[in-house]
Amino acid sequence: GGHFDLADRMFHSVREAWLSASKHNMADVKELIPEFFYLPEFLLNSNNFDLGAKQNGTKLGDVILPPWAKGDPREFIRVHREALECDYVSAHLHEWIDLIFGYKQQGPPAVEAVNVFHHLFYEGQVDIYNINDPLKETATIGFINNFGQIPKQLFKKPHPPKRVRSKVNGDLAAVPPNSNNDKIFFHHLDNLRPSLAPVKELKEPVGQIVCTDKGILAVEQNKVLVPPTWSKTFAWGYADLSCRLANYESDKALVVYECLSEWGQILCAICPNPKLVITGGTSTAICVWETGSSKEKAKSLTLKQALLGHTDAVTCLTASSSYRIVVSGSRDRTCIIWDLNKLSFVTQLRGHRAPVSALCINELTGDIVSCAGTYIHMWSINGSPISSANTFTGRSQQILCCCVSEMNEWDTQNVVVTGHSDGVVRFWRMEFLQVPETPAPKPTEPDVPDCCADEKIEGGESHNGDDDSSESEGEEPAAPRNPSTGGGSGSQPGSAVHRPRGPSSRAGASWSMDSGSDDSRRWSDTLSIDEKDGFVFVNYSEGQTKAPHPQPAHPGQGSLPQPLHPPAAEPRTYNQLKAGYRWERQLVFRSKLTMHTAFDRKDNAHPAEITSLSISKDHSKILVGDGRGRVFSWSVSDQPGRSAADHWVKDEVVDSCSGCTVRFSLTERRHHCRNCGQLFCQRCSRFQSEIKRLKISSPVRVCQNCYYNLQHERSVDDGCKN
Repeated sequence: GGHFDLADRMFHSVREAWLSASKHNMADVKELIPEFFYLPEFLLNSNNFDLGAKQNGTKLGDVILPPWAKGDPREFIRVHREALECDYVSAHLHEWIDLIFGYKQQGPPAVEAVNVFHHLFYEGQVDIYNINDPLKETATIGFINNFGQIPKQLFKKPHPPKRVRSKVNGDLAAVPPNSNNDKIFFHHLDNLRPSLAPVKELKEPVGQIVCTDKGILAVEQNKVLVPPTWSKTFAWGYADLSCRLANYESDKALVVYECLSEWGQILCAICPNPKLVITGGTSTAICVWETGSSKEKAKSLTLKQALLGHTDAVTCLTASSSYRIVVSGSRDRTCIIWDLNKLSFVTQLRGHRAPVSALCINELTGDIVSCAGTYIHMWSINGSPISSANTFTGRSQQILCCCVSEMNEWDTQNVVVTGHSDGVVRFWRMEFLQVPETPAPKPTEPDVPDCCADEKIEGGESHNGDDDSSESEGEEPAAPRNPSTGGGSGSQPGSAVHRPRGPSSRAGASWSMDSGSDDSRRWSDTLSIDEKDGFVFVNYSEGQTKAPHPQPAHPGQGSLPQPLHPPAAEPRTYNQLKAGYRWERQLVFRSKLTMHTAFDRKDNAHPAEITSLSISKDHSKILVGDGRGRVFSWSVSDQPGRSAADHWVKDEVVDSCSGCTVRFSLTERRHHCRNCGQLFCQRCSRFQSEIKRLKISSPVRVCQNCYYNLQHERSVDDGCKN
């Protein structure tokens, strides 16, 4: 009717809508629309429409969410989607189909199922065109328009249940996350095994890696593979400013394009599809080129559109085929989202502290990750900031590439992966932390990274080691640890026991910055430090043992008191919010890969910066390309503790035992401590222990110091149980 409904009848609160439909109002027959499972924006009054006020004076705005949503529409939708995809819903989905589309929609089965509605709701029950009374006709049409219609009945017989993966004793049996049969790499970040030799070797730094059904393809920098066959490459960076289309296998040039020279030096290019090439460079323009359909026209590129918006050189480009967008990053410290269909400007992403160096788009959610200097920024597809993190570690390193895992978008264990100039691959997860309500002061110099290595996260329950907790030369993959345990990754004698720190002032946790728009952007300026780099690990279960509801334990932690904390595969906890605190979504460091590439590992004879990252379609492998042209493959170890791990010191660089200094020989073999990764002789590594942190459930070889530390952890855990 051209106006909003009465405020008291509008959807304003999830709780009130649920109570109305399930308890208070028998005429309320609402069902969840599809947007409840994929579109968080529909819960926000982003346009500030005047929706009126209820009779009790409540002014309508954003939809009021349940406490477990942590005030975040994205979390509300994620949990709904997770519930929709669970095995229980799969096993009972056919019952809902019977009610809405099936045999229980009409007739006696509908009466038995209490599934009967007003007669005007049903298809074919009223012929509007044969109603002679205009008043009655208008009333009928209005009635149907306002209250809807029941869908067409599709099935006359009971719908069969969905086929599930397997059944054991009549119960659904799925593959739980973190189980031995689960090979998804981001479920086992502490258990990734590298390929001992490169799976690909190029002559120059790796620029792009593509995982196909037939194998792994890789090209050097200044080249991109052309989809969907990946048999051709588009290359640039030649002295005459020309570009070339070449054969991937032979690298023989098929076509030389010279028409691009008038647009200056090309710095980046992408091929969203075989018909389009998008380039960016020193001209500040993003040029969209179209290849001809015929053989003759294929030898030339036609400029379809020049997209103008940046004020400095364009440094990186990425595109999403699912959402039909292109994102460009520039030295002007901004990103721009472009519509790939209309080839027009959508919005600008501002607030970067350095030239944008890497971009990627999540094909499932549309979320955009941009990297600038040492900072990661995550944005929604509409350009709203979600979170940011500073990856500064106290030494010179920049983010050179990034990618995201794209399996089951409701899975909280999905990661953002960043490749750095110090040769380290780092994994980040989106977590909810508790931060003080008090707003932080604005930084005095917003363009200078606030990289104080002493700053720590204090939102929620955060812990950090006072010093390096391992004598291993390599940086170990890290995991969330129980505050009562002393062992971090590879505990050694003299290592500091990680103790929980009380919630102190976190005024520096967030800072406001005027990005030039009307609204100031709120950012999380958290400096995370890992065990050697100073990253902090968040422990959800600390201080929750008295919670009234069972809370699942976080992977990597020791066992928690029973029965308040039953074991759970999913690290999803809805702990209560402390007084004076609010929930904030933050990118939290989770683990890293260092073997073969990290500069600060003395056992790396040829360290190299990380220049390219890729993830296999089944997410069983992550491919890492470096500045020396090597591509290494990382996958989940079949036997944790039995094969080479990232924190193991390489055999060839150590010639004596780390414990007693006896020299290795033909008769004195090298043995790795599975916990700290150091090399020991037979006598010094005769101890065996389980390592819960690495999900090693059977006893494996460890050194004496690690053995005592692990036993101490175990005794502390047993004490907590009792």
